[in-house]
Amino acid sequence: MHEGVAAGGPTGPAAALACDQIIAPESANPFSWTILRDQLSAKAAAADLAPDLGSQIGSRRWFRGLGTMVGLSAIALAFWPGFAPLEAAPPMHVDDAIRDEYRSQMIMPLALGADSGRHMGATAAMQPLAAAPERPQLDMVATLSQGDSFDRMLRRAGVSPSDTARVADMVGGTIALGELTPGTQFDITLGRRAAAGAPRPLEALAFRARFDLELEIARIDDGGPLALVRKPIRVDDTPLRIRGMVGDSLYRSARAAGAPASAVQAYLKTLGKQVNLDRELKPTDTFDMIVSHRRAATGERQAGQLLYAGVDRGEKSKTQLMRWGKDGKFYEASGVGEQRAGLLAPVPGRTTSRYGMRRHPILGYKRMHSGLDYKAGHGQPIVAVTDGAVVSAGRAGGCGNAVKLRHGGGLETRYCHMSRMAVNRGQSVRRGQVIGYVGSTGLSTGAHLHYEMYRGGRAINPASVQYVTRAQLSGEDLRRFRGLLAKLKTVEAGAALTDLEPTATEAVADQPKREIDKLAPAKK
Repeated sequence: MHEGVAAGGPTGPAAALACDQIIAPESANPFSWTILRDQLSAKAAAADLAPDLGSQIGSRRWFRGLGTMVGLSAIALAFWPGFAPLEAAPPMHVDDAIRDEYRSQMIMPLALGADSGRHMGATAAMQPLAAAPERPQLDMVATLSQGDSFDRMLRRAGVSPSDTARVADMVGGTIALGELTPGTQFDITLGRRAAAGAPRPLEALAFRARFDLELEIARIDDGGPLALVRKPIRVDDTPLRIRGMVGDSLYRSARAAGAPASAVQAYLKTLGKQVNLDRELKPTDTFDMIVSHRRAATGERQAGQLLYAGVDRGEKSKTQLMRWGKDGKFYEASGVGEQRAGLLAPVPGRTTSRYGMRRHPILGYKRMHSGLDYKAGHGQPIVAVTDGAVVSAGRAGGCGNAVKLRHGGGLETRYCHMSRMAVNRGQSVRRGQVIGYVGSTGLSTGAHLHYEMYRGGRAINPASVQYVTRAQLSGEDLRRFRGLLAKLKTVEAGAALTDLEPTATEAVADQPKREIDKLAPAKK
């Protein structure tokens, strides 16, 4: 090799290179979304479209930012929604065909005369049948509602007018139709129509007419006349006796022992007239009540009114009250009636003038004021302070329209200045009965009640009399009262809660008539 010329030079041989030593020629950069995004972000940042309006106020940069804000605000207001009502589609016209379609989808009770129930409304593609098959028999239950009548209930259930009249006559001969209580349910069976469009004949009707009577009406033969069958129900009238400890609350203890709510309320009201229930009763005392009770052989029960109210207070004497007589008053075991304490106020309100000497507001001089004046409005009812008889009712001089009552113990009361009277002479009145109305007749300066009381014919201060009225049994009434009380107290507590044992006839009637019914579990 020559030293003056390098290897591979113009005069020397070419140099040999490996493949990995060959450099490819340079080409243009490929397109990239990332590079474009970065470039646009850099230009947007440099544009400074939203400068800070809190700095450099008044400069060109600040005014450019203000213009940007105004422009954006104008664009936002341009897209602000309006408050004009939106236009809606016009309402659809509802004709008879559409209304029938609505009715076909309704659900109404048959007892109220429903005629709906199709799965879908009739359309033009439907072809009516010449005749549709009907059920040979319809069984339904109808209920006598409040204010309804027996005839209307049967007609509404689909019974024909002739059958309705026949059934009403048959039932009316056994029990007054007005005595049927609202809520009574009737099992009705209608048979096959005799012809198309004719009403279905009544095949059977059964219902509970009374607590102790069930009536059933059916046809003896197919197409035969209707016949009424009475089915008396055995009823036991053993009263229900409930005893227990008073505990923390007499009401809750009695309810927990099984006493009806109405009986407990009557017990508390009756006993409260003899005993202070808040102060005199102790948790260890024993309450005792007896309620009229009926239980039917079919399992139904019916609780009635309170018959006996008593309480055992340990060392203190027992309190025993029993209902007696047509008026339903309670009497003690000794035959003394319930206490009716104190006199009622003839009118509610305060007294404006008391009993004694005073200057007369009209006559102008002092004289005896022999009664009490009550402040009351014109026309307000005036009641008798206690039981009595009307001695006089009419005009009484300066007293105006007045009513005078005679009570027991030589007491009489007079009510003056009435606008009108509600009783007549010789009439008997009860405690709290309205006898007249407040007015201003006679020597009176305005509407008020002047109330007087007399004992032995002499005027006394009405405010000084506080007495009670109590009835007293004697003779044969007292003997029968004590006999019934002794019989009533022999009733065992809770004895009326057990079911009645079926008689031999009832046991045979309860036997299943079909073989499949014999497999059913026995009724408890």
